[in-house]
Amino acid sequence: MHQTTAETAPGAAEACTTLPEPGTDEIRLECVLHALADPVRLRIVAELAAPGAALNCLAIDLPVTKSTSTHHFRVLREAGVIRQWRKGTSKMNALRRDDLARLYPGLLESVVAALAAQRDAARP
Repeated sequence: MHQTTAETAPGAAEACTTLPEPGTDEIRLECVLHALADPVRLRIVAELAAPGAALNCLAIDLPVTKSTSTHHFRVLREAGVIRQWRKGTSKMNALRRDDLARLYPGLLESVVAALAAQRDAARP
């Protein structure tokens, strides 16, 4: 796992530190699929799926406690699905869209599309 600096963190205009994450060549499909196999983590991915989305952990309304939420974000980060960095007192999150697209073309788009279709089918 490596840590990046402000120059490589998305939208970094001020000093911030990216939390440890696997390098692109360390991301493994089985870890990504495991991270995506939980409904709470899928919800996080859906929230971060908007192009250029970078959200604070607290901006995503999750039906779990704060400590459980922290666990889910950590699983996604350690699997290489998201990047997290500190910006002031906030912990920001963004999908590692480019890395995942290079390693597993279409995976993230398919997951997000399936989530949207599932959500739409559940509406009366």
